[in-house]
Amino acid sequence: MVAITDKGAEKVREFLAAQEADTSLAGLRVGVRGGGCSGFQYQLAFDERREDDSVFETHGLILLVDNESLPFVRGSVIDYQETLQGAGFKVENPNVVAACGCGSSFRVADEEQVSAV
Repeated sequence: MVAITDKGAEKVREFLAAQEADTSLAGLRVGVRGGGCSGFQYQLAFDERREDDSVFETHGLILLVDNESLPFVRGSVIDYQETLQGAGFKVENPNVVAACGCGSSFRVADEEQVSAV
C-alpha cells in the first residue's frame, strides 16, 4: 500500500486539473530509479495507468506504482510540504535506512535489491 496525505492529494488534484487530465485514468506515479549519493531516487510524475502497475485509490485519486518499484516504496506516505527551502512532494518511506543530506536519494536495508532496479 502507498498512501497520500490530505495536503498531498489536494496538490495532485490541482496539478491534474491544470493539465485537464482524466482522473479516472491518470494519477500520481510513484517510482524509484538508481542514482543519487545514497543509491536510489524517487520519481514522481503525473501519468496514466500501465498494464504492470499496482494501483492504489485514496482521497479520490489514483496512485500508480510499477511492480519493480513497489518493494522499495511499500508503506510510504506522500505529502506536499511548503518550507523556506521550497515546496514539493515528500515521501515518508519506512523502508529507508539512510538518506542523503538533501533528502533526494535514499538507501534500503536489503543491499541485494540495489541490482534489481
